Amino acid sequence: MTENGTFLVSLDVGSTKICVVVAKIVDDKVSIAGIGSHPSTGLRKGVVVNIDNTVASMKKALEEAELMAGIKIGGCLAGIAGAHIKSFNSNGVVAVRDKEVRRDDIARAIDAAKAIPISTDRDLIHVIPQEYIVDDQDGIKDPLGMSGVRLEVKVHIVSGSVTAAQNIIKCCYLAGLSVEDLILSQLASAEATLTPEETEIGVALVDIGGGTSDLAVYADGSIRHTAILPFGGNHITNDIAIGLRTPVEEAEKIKKKYGCALSKMIGANETIEVPSVGGRKPRTLMRKTLADIIEPRVEEILSLIDGEIKKSGYAKLLASGVVVTGGCANLEGMVELAESVFSLPVRKGLPIGVGGLVDVVNNPIYATGVGLILHGFGESKGKGYERREIFKKFREKGFGKIKRIFDEIF
Repeated sequence: MTENGTFLVSLDVGSTKICVVVAKIVDDKVSIAGIGSHPSTGLRKGVVVNIDNTVASMKKALEEAELMAGIKIGGCLAGIAGAHIKSFNSNGVVAVRDKEVRRDDIARAIDAAKAIPISTDRDLIHVIPQEYIVDDQDGIKDPLGMSGVRLEVKVHIVSGSVTAAQNIIKCCYLAGLSVEDLILSQLASAEATLTPEETEIGVALVDIGGGTSDLAVYADGSIRHTAILPFGGNHITNDIAIGLRTPVEEAEKIKKKYGCALSKMIGANETIEVPSVGGRKPRTLMRKTLADIIEPRVEEILSLIDGEIKKSGYAKLLASGVVVTGGCANLEGMVELAESVFSLPVRKGLPIGVGGLVDVVNNPIYATGVGLILHGFGESKGKGYERREIFKKFREKGFGKIKRIFDEIF
């Protein structure tokens, strides 16, 4: 667990921003104490493509968070995403040795479930138990102490590229941070935005960030499906830049200030000022023109996500509907368009379950950062996921080599 005294620290490494969240544990509750955020220029679709730029962004976000929280940060829980992430469900079966399920029986069942062939350039990030079956009794969340002769476990397995994960760890080390663990970003976002009731009766979390759209499907209180699609808010920004003939930086500002995902919500006389390229004068355009550019791209992204939900086989179990979070959730009309595409109730996912600077983090862009904090807090209370073997390997092998090299130089 990441802990600096009574503080927890998270690092959300995104394609458009890098965010550091600091929380203090007060009376066994999470209280947000500081936030640092800086634009990210060294990542593409969740993967590090420029180490120097990524490190520089991390340092600036770190300094801002340290200043706000009034502490020196040394370690963190980091999120991981990107198109390299793959997931699937598996199961393992073992015989119960003493006719009573003990912890070693549970461990052996999970080991059997994750004993799958995997290429040498990939490793496991998460092995998350969904349910246990003792003899013929299914739907068991904790079989410890139960009588039986046969134990089966169903798990959700998430794997990722070893090099992609090691690059994140290396950037953190160069920025002065030690990484205590890597958590899949949409699992963290779900922890911050979903309620237990939603996960029990079925819900899909859709986190639309800058470079990717992340999906997590829950049913019967457990994660059932995860996926990452290589489409996000940057595609919308690029469409605006081309369609309105304006610089990408200005297109991003226009999207945030005037963007709308549903053109019919725009008033007939609304106008916007659009900067031109090449030193030309700014132009005044109808805001509906901007919406006509944004709506088709957002609808395409949502349709691809809808297709992934249907492919998962859990589309009919989503009684709670869909929760949309991430930066694109702030687009006006996003919830209304999503309801039309998914044919399900949709709400915006805001971080819940924390105190302190609640007004500051009351925004979908902080869902992953807050979720990482909540994961660390849950892990400290024995409620976290099974400890990842992949991270131990990074610490002992790849990260150890990185550390030794820099120790020799400096």
